[in-house]
Amino acid sequence: MQAIDYQDSLREVTTDAGVLRFHEAGDGPPLLLLHGSGPGVTGWRNYRGNLGFFAQHFRCLVLEFPGFGVSDDFGGHPMLDAQRAAVVFADALGLDRVDIIGNSMGGGVGINFAINHPDRVRHLVTIGGIGTNIFSPGPSEGIRLLQEFTEDPTRARLVDWLNSMVYDPALVTDELIEERWALATDPETLESARRMYGKAAFAAMMEMMRNADFPLPWSIMHKVKAPTLLTWGRDDRVSPLDMALVPMRTIPNAELHVFPNCGHWVMIEAKSAFERTVLSFLTQDN
Repeated sequence: MQAIDYQDSLREVTTDAGVLRFHEAGDGPPLLLLHGSGPGVTGWRNYRGNLGFFAQHFRCLVLEFPGFGVSDDFGGHPMLDAQRAAVVFADALGLDRVDIIGNSMGGGVGINFAINHPDRVRHLVTIGGIGTNIFSPGPSEGIRLLQEFTEDPTRARLVDWLNSMVYDPALVTDELIEERWALATDPETLESARRMYGKAAFAAMMEMMRNADFPLPWSIMHKVKAPTLLTWGRDDRVSPLDMALVPMRTIPNAELHVFPNCGHWVMIEAKSAFERTVLSFLTQDN
């Protein structure tokens, strides 16, 4: 399996809204990898461990969303900016049809893309993060800890949040903490995070959703046409497993794969099993 170097794989494309940066590796059908949210997250950090595997089969494109410290900040709500950026990026690279892997927030971006551009998505893979709570309380433990860090970013709060992301606390190494801390406390990145996870912003979003006169995201997943693989950690404390029930039932051609002894970062914590499962799904004859 080839090793992918950060600098060698880094690219950028200029759009009307700003510069989008991404990592590119491999040849073959285009595979768009979309990262999640949270302190110090980047697309590279979400998927660097999987790139060597998938680059043997696909042209891997790891998009860095606006507002997370790598691409330019578009200045709006990070989720809405990410949805816009995914389409702008695909257009800029001339990608007529792609496979998509989306972690957490990136899964929501992938579903939005698949609903609004059904002819451009060949397969969709999500990693937790979509649907809605059925049995578990919301916001979840992981989201509450994320809000606490965003309001008052301390190293202890970052460690608490990182531990909520995994089943095995041994994955929360000193190196990981330091890596995340440096970007998470960058003033511009923190300001962007507060537009999404600050308590006032989060409360306003919840109020808007309660009084919405438009369909909520989980209620229109039946419009996804692409074959969809939902992957989930059984022990996810950020997006609990019961959230998978609505997308599993309403996405017409959906499969659900649950990984045991695994938290929110399936692609990291269940790396080999995740890669085998996703590769089989992406290369099957549909």
